[in-house]
Amino acid sequence: MGLDQGRRSIGARRNPDSADAILDAAEAVLVEAGYSGFSIEAVARRARAGKPTIYRWWPSKAALLFDVYQRLKRVDHPDTGNLEDDLVGFLKSLFSHWRETSSGSTFRSLIAEAQSDATVAAVLAEYTKGRHAHTGQMIERAKARGEVAADIDSTLVADLVASFAWTHLLTNRLDEDETTLRKAVGYLLKGIAADDAGSVGAAAVRRRRRRVIARTTR
Repeated sequence: MGLDQGRRSIGARRNPDSADAILDAAEAVLVEAGYSGFSIEAVARRARAGKPTIYRWWPSKAALLFDVYQRLKRVDHPDTGNLEDDLVGFLKSLFSHWRETSSGSTFRSLIAEAQSDATVAAVLAEYTKGRHAHTGQMIERAKARGEVAADIDSTLVADLVASFAWTHLLTNRLDEDETTLRKAVGYLLKGIAADDAGSVGAAAVRRRRRRVIARTTR
């Protein structure tokens, strides 16, 4: 189906061919002009589409950029049967993707803009919620295997993993080697590991920590 034929439907429901053409154009504009040169006007010209159509499907520039970012993203979510290997593999793949493609600078710019633009912040929050679900699945699988304590909040752990990743993105430290990544993951896992016969002391520390958290949240 050609572009003109694919654009006959302009309703609120996206026509897949039209949406793909607009995303192709948005990706090309982003690669050529960078984040600072990206605009709905430039995408509309490139896609030969009307701005109202783009805004009907993507309510803001940020929403369109996040779809482009998601489309370009090629990150592994390993399922090795071991949580440490899963998280290290995920972080290695994510850091490599951010480092070797334009996605890193794009996402960094979106995070920066979210600090002063409520619309971008809302889109970022929604996007983050969905992406954290993938990391959370790794934690849930580890729970099922008995690696992780049953009362651990998978979403909170996913936040901690993302915080580590985002800090490295924002400070341009994406060249960490596997040894460092494994050390960071190891520190995290010490706090969420399931109790066993040889970890009574560690279990007591975790119980004290939970009591402190409970008191501070009352």
